[in-house]
Amino acid sequence: MKSLWDDNEAAKYSGDLALRVYTSRLLGRDQSLVLHGGGNTSVKIAHRNVIGEEETVLYVKGSGWDLETIEEAGFAPVRLGHLLKLARLEALSDPLMVNELRTHTLRAAAPTPSVEAILHAVLPHKYVDHTHADAVLALCNSRNGQERIEEVYGDCAVIIPYVMPGFGLARLCAERFPAAAGKNTIGMVLLNHGIFSFGASAREAYERMIALVSRAEDYLVKHGAWNMAAPAAAEPAAVRREIAGLRRQVADAAGFPVLLNARGDARGLAFARRKDIRLLAQQGPATPDHVLRTKRVPLIGRDVAAYAAEYKKYFAENAARGAQPKAMLDPAPRVVLDPDLGLCAAGRSAREAVIVRDIYTHTMEIILRATVLGGYQALPAADVFDVEYWDLEQAKLKSGGKPPVFAGEVALVTGAASGIGRACVESLLARGAAVIGLDINPAVERLHQRPDFTGLACDITDADQLARALERGARAFGGLDMLILNAGVFPPGCRIEALATVEWDRVMRVNLDANLALLRE
Repeated sequence: MKSLWDDNEAAKYSGDLALRVYTSRLLGRDQSLVLHGGGNTSVKIAHRNVIGEEETVLYVKGSGWDLETIEEAGFAPVRLGHLLKLARLEALSDPLMVNELRTHTLRAAAPTPSVEAILHAVLPHKYVDHTHADAVLALCNSRNGQERIEEVYGDCAVIIPYVMPGFGLARLCAERFPAAAGKNTIGMVLLNHGIFSFGASAREAYERMIALVSRAEDYLVKHGAWNMAAPAAAEPAAVRREIAGLRRQVADAAGFPVLLNARGDARGLAFARRKDIRLLAQQGPATPDHVLRTKRVPLIGRDVAAYAAEYKKYFAENAARGAQPKAMLDPAPRVVLDPDLGLCAAGRSAREAVIVRDIYTHTMEIILRATVLGGYQALPAADVFDVEYWDLEQAKLKSGGKPPVFAGEVALVTGAASGIGRACVESLLARGAAVIGLDINPAVERLHQRPDFTGLACDITDADQLARALERGARAFGGLDMLILNAGVFPPGCRIEALATVEWDRVMRVNLDANLALLRE
């Protein structure tokens, strides 16, 4: 792993918080370190408050912000002194902890501080970085994972056993870190969770993270578990009706419309076709945080009803351990591994489906690397359940509000590159639909660069082109729910005797025959 620090780029960032933004973005650029809102960073800054008192403030990543795009406003300023007092408590409930974080945040409009704010506070360093590095997780989730981590890091990192995120983890780190840290300590590994680095400057903390993760990568290289053989390119097959049928089953189990990303890439197909796929894929996620997006395990094959029944059983067994009753989430899978369809990812929106796909793509690599090291071993189901049904994490997912009216629906618009067709595309996107735009003009492919739009150049009178476009649309979003048959040709008027047969045929093919072909789908 190489440092992305650039002196010329860094010079544009002035001040401690600005440099915190810069190195946070550097971490966010590398998906092998953090994915879609994962990880967090912080900086401790001393300043004088409005009544003239000197105090130190922890600026920690706020909930809902992504490291790759974070700005200064994405960091919540929390009084460090109060956080250190909280860390000395014997116990603190999650709701009370969040209340303490919010009421000791200095900016009213700031986001809610990360649930790991107290953990950041107790680490005695100005800058603190936290990632879920793939290489580290591959070691943690392999056979004898703790021993491998200890071998890799020696005395340069403190090793903390797995504890669910929140106050309990912060309290454990507050106790163990001072006792275990030495002069060579530059990081901390939370088993089956992630890795921390820290330093006196933004650059030092960031480059220590790169160095620590590089150690894990070097270990994997040494043991033949880094460079996974690339599978042969998959031959595309016509499976749009199978994809649509699977999407319908998933939506029925979820109780709301979903999209299904079924790109059919070679790695997903190769993984789904492994003889040991059930052993590998049914153990659990690489880190419990991922359960909020992917569920604990994927569906193998297409029996959604059986998956839902197993999920209900998993819920009943684990909910019984809790003191408070819990409401079961929908039992539909978010990841499907099928030997014909490959890796399929479900979500209420195209963005959600892409997030699920990205997370599980990295999970596959982690599983394969751990397998080379002797076997993939995820956390027990009970630990994953506790994170899946943790009130604080569920609150993050619910904070998006009510979904748009067409969320989870797919619309196809012909003649989408301009005029009425383009306006229809924009209107549908604004209402939450995923849109497939077809037009003979290749400009349709550049109309929108966003996950919920797929623009395809297509002559809708050509049966082969239309079939290929429908196949690509189904792989992008899972099928069709709405048709906007907008494409049409309208030649100038003329007398009947002057109307050429070829012109008549062209008008009928575009205005009628192509629409019939689409309606049949």
